[in-house]
Amino acid sequence: MRTSIATVSLSGSLTEKLTAASRAGFDGVEIFENDLLAAPLAPEEIRARCADLGLAIELYQPMRDIEAVPKAEFARNLRRARHKFELMRRLGADTVLVCSSVAPTAVDDDALAAEQLSELADLAQDFGIRVAYEALAWGRHVSTYDHAWRIVEAAGHPALGTCLDSFHILSRGSDPKGIEDIPGEKIFFLQLADAPQPAMDVLQWSRHHRCFPGQGGFDVAGLLRHVLRAGYTGPLSLEVFNDVFRQAEAGPTAIDAHRSLLALQEAVGVVELPEPVVPTGIAFTELVTPDAEPVAAVLAALGFVRAARHRGKPVDLWQRGEARILVNTGPAARREGTRLAAIGLETPDPAGAARRAEALLAPVLPRRRAPEDASLEAVAAPDGTELFFCATSRAGLPDWRADFDDLTDADPAEGGRIDHLALTQPWHHFDEAALFHRTVLGLDAQDSVDVADPYGLLRSRAVTNADGTVRIALGVGAAPVDDTVHAQHIALATDDVVAAARRFRAAGGRLLPIPANYYEDLAARYELPADDLETYRDLGILYDRDAGGAFCHCYTETVGRVFFELVQRDPGYAGYGAANASVRLAAQHSHRPAR
Repeated sequence: MRTSIATVSLSGSLTEKLTAASRAGFDGVEIFENDLLAAPLAPEEIRARCADLGLAIELYQPMRDIEAVPKAEFARNLRRARHKFELMRRLGADTVLVCSSVAPTAVDDDALAAEQLSELADLAQDFGIRVAYEALAWGRHVSTYDHAWRIVEAAGHPALGTCLDSFHILSRGSDPKGIEDIPGEKIFFLQLADAPQPAMDVLQWSRHHRCFPGQGGFDVAGLLRHVLRAGYTGPLSLEVFNDVFRQAEAGPTAIDAHRSLLALQEAVGVVELPEPVVPTGIAFTELVTPDAEPVAAVLAALGFVRAARHRGKPVDLWQRGEARILVNTGPAARREGTRLAAIGLETPDPAGAARRAEALLAPVLPRRRAPEDASLEAVAAPDGTELFFCATSRAGLPDWRADFDDLTDADPAEGGRIDHLALTQPWHHFDEAALFHRTVLGLDAQDSVDVADPYGLLRSRAVTNADGTVRIALGVGAAPVDDTVHAQHIALATDDVVAAARRFRAAGGRLLPIPANYYEDLAARYELPADDLETYRDLGILYDRDAGGAFCHCYTETVGRVFFELVQRDPGYAGYGAANASVRLAAQHSHRPAR
């Protein structure tokens, strides 16, 4: 199906928005009136620009407060409409969006609304224009799609149809099944948006917190199925009002938007994409650092062994059991400091995973590779982290470890594995990251969690595979400044966190101190043995419990933007210690290294 996006969904000037939409692969756009009014280009120039970019102008919007008003006011509305229709003819747009009235002068009279909309459609028809009437969720008298359709049906005008908007329908809890009773040819336009499920005024919710399909809690795919069964053949168009999107760069937002529509079409069977190849584990994580010594000291204290070195690059492989960490001191590390730069994902079909990523607008990254190096394909996550598709010890597929020369004959210590990774996202990429990991990698996204931070709120959302062998917690702060204070971390699984913490400290490692007040509260919340509480206090171990079991964890001090977590997880415990996150964040703020 054709795809479209409203210019209000992107940031920048109108020309920047059009360019971003075209480059992302959209077929058309909805021109939002404010964007046109602020543009230095004449309507004819905008029309030509869209044609050059291969974009159809699918809709002009919005026309507000038209119907069910006193006669004199309606005459003024027709005069206003005539000017807009003349402009649309110059622009080359043939469909206008008319929103249900919110004017205080509007009356609750469906017959009058139908009569006046029919007269408006008469005028529009003279200009070769169709009128798509939409029920705003906060409309004064018309606020549901079925009510709007009854008015359109009563008007009976060939140039008058309805516009369906997933936000206005689903935010009110309306049953979308009734859409199937609307003739497909009378559905003039379809606008799609998702949204989280907050408790707030619906107008504020609409104007500031919409997101692309798959990023919120609405069943947009279910609604689309009803629309398609009704016979709709027009474009799938995104209309998303979101403060974050309007401050982010238009290009990446447009790609994220188009990815959401590709995934939505796949969900309803409109398009076929390469099957998801869900990762089965973490092959490695890669740290880049300008100074390997502090990182090496922490890894050695954690029981890792420097096991191998890359033949052609300044990259060392540190290993403990199945946990592998690459330490890269190449040129990029000197620019950005210590950070988690790449993740190797165990993948049963690396080539298939790459095809899936490219189909969802995540192209394989170019790589500098010597002829003898293993052929590994990687894509970039929204935060810039490189994701490598790996097949470690899998017959018939290249093994990335073949690029390394062994440095020791000793086997790495047993029992090490990565429990989860936590990645801080740029403040404007949080929703995009969740959609990317869900659609491109096939991971399941859990509910978003808000955590109190000393300087605001931290949002976190975990993505995981079915058996928990891949767990990634995506986090973002409340403002751009938080990018500099929220670090990334690698959580290492252990069967005995107390013993692991003691070994780490005995080897010279520094654990994050936790305030004594936390343990006073812990004693009140849980009936833990006094000796255990004292041990936890001494080592800085935090404790959480849910219906599935207990979770004990502690943290190392931070090196650059990276720290490590030691985790003892009961098999049934499904979380990440979110109840303790605010204490951990406060402790890290108090003990963060000087810059």
